[in-house]
Amino acid sequence: MSNTASEPSRQLLDTLPFLRRYARALTGSQDKGDQWVRLCVEVLLQQPELMRDGTSTKVDVFALFHRLQRPFGGLDSDGGGDPGTAPGRLKVQIGEIPDMQRKVLLLTVLEGFAIEDAARILAITPAEAEEALRTAREELRRVASVRVLVIEDEAVIALDVAKIVRGAGHQVVGIAATEDAAVSLAAKHTPDLVIADIQLRGDDNGMAAVRQILKSMSVPIIFVTGYPERLLTGEGIEPAFVITKPFDPDLLKTAMAQALNIVAI
Repeated sequence: MSNTASEPSRQLLDTLPFLRRYARALTGSQDKGDQWVRLCVEVLLQQPELMRDGTSTKVDVFALFHRLQRPFGGLDSDGGGDPGTAPGRLKVQIGEIPDMQRKVLLLTVLEGFAIEDAARILAITPAEAEEALRTAREELRRVASVRVLVIEDEAVIALDVAKIVRGAGHQVVGIAATEDAAVSLAAKHTPDLVIADIQLRGDDNGMAAVRQILKSMSVPIIFVTGYPERLLTGEGIEPAFVITKPFDPDLLKTAMAQALNIVAI
């Protein structure tokens, strides 16, 4: 193999691990991502003249990768994926972002390319890449929103909690003041997080409501209560976080972040 051919081949080998990571994240599938990378490797080894020159860079390899996939079909996420691709919540979020925006986001955030290099890789202008990245970040924040069920019988406190939840960018799917209402709302909306008071109206109990909810789904629980000693026994339900009334809004936001363990970009 000539020197002109060997340089691109060496650059491709050095770039290969990053290209595989990018392709897997972009397609949402280890198998599909690796298939596209194999195609890129095969074509480049057979036609090294496709690279611009003998000192081709990582940017050139990624650009070639995108040039090669165009005649054969897209690299859009197929909505499937597998456990080895990316953290679950992050993978779902990225899969909901439109194709070009997702590519710019992954190239800049995951692979660390400058916006100008991302534009060159995708054959768009830097201004178009900037706009795509801005829109992608906004969309990611939108789809990162999780569904929260609030179980609280004191109206003022319930509204305060709901306001804090919404202020953190999440969606309140319902406010339940009784056990039956809590179980019904949970079954209807399948929340990603439950914030529950222990003591509800009459003989109703927030812990009993949560116990019923957990029979049909796995969801992190935050208890907001004036009686923390009822939870600190080492037995029964293990909440993600326990907040004592009255509470600081920032503490509830911190508790939600810890309970959800959201992967943020």
